[in-house]
Amino acid sequence: MPDRSALQSEGSAVDAALAELEREHTVKEISGWETGFANFSRALDGIRPGLYLLTGAPAIGKTSFARQLLDQVAFRNNVPGIFFSFAETREELRIRTLARLSGLDQREIRRGSAYLLHWYGVPRLPASEPNNLPPSWDKLKRVAEEAKNWLDGIYLLECGPAITNKQIEAQIAELRRQSQSEQMMIVIDDCQRLNGVNQAWDVRLQIIAEQLQQTALKFNLPVLAVWPDLESGSAAPVQKWAEKTASPDVVLVMERDSTRGEPADELRQRIILHVVKNRGGEKGRLAYDFVPAFATFTETL
Repeated sequence: MPDRSALQSEGSAVDAALAELEREHTVKEISGWETGFANFSRALDGIRPGLYLLTGAPAIGKTSFARQLLDQVAFRNNVPGIFFSFAETREELRIRTLARLSGLDQREIRRGSAYLLHWYGVPRLPASEPNNLPPSWDKLKRVAEEAKNWLDGIYLLECGPAITNKQIEAQIAELRRQSQSEQMMIVIDDCQRLNGVNQAWDVRLQIIAEQLQQTALKFNLPVLAVWPDLESGSAAPVQKWAEKTASPDVVLVMERDSTRGEPADELRQRIILHVVKNRGGEKGRLAYDFVPAFATFTETL
């Protein structure tokens, strides 16, 4: 039962609420955090506390988009972030970021990653070997050094098959204590793998979405949950996701765009991000070019 002594009518609270708004002198186009994607920020009114569900076909770029979004939110708003990964290693997630920042192909970075990652937690190679590295490594090291300030606020956690939502909440609480910041962004990739939920696929979605929404409410934080759409090859429209579960505040559905005239190629993919549910802003569709080699999403008109 709630504490009755804490009850306060809206009439008695409105003056304090107006005073708080009056103290905010910054002119804002959006009320939430900037995302680094102008159209995305406007459509969602920025990133705010709540549950964001991102779904799409396997291998369409959901993990790359989620990592880029987390990086951009951390960089632009000076807030920490934590990425829970059930499928990707820390090294693979780091390489995505480094490829995007440097414009170097992920494959080129992987070939020298043992040398590259010595500053990112992996021992350095013998002194003679770096002499054989190509000039592009200077660029890579330079952009990595420039990114360290905001990378200091990003935490990557590899999740084993037994991890539960309570353990995720414990990690969030620990990051709050360690960073001394109440504000942060949370990403949970492949959230369908959370342990303790063995029901049928649709039932599992309902249960996990409800758990993660309660986590978002408990900590008053934005939580981006990535869920694979294993029915994406069917004829069902993307709007079906608006009714699949009631818990998320925002539902985003990613699919390849086959409507534009020019043919796609192996290097650049055309992606549409459908905003099919949005309690705080617009619904609609956002267009992106996705370059898998660089793990980079760019908004298009």
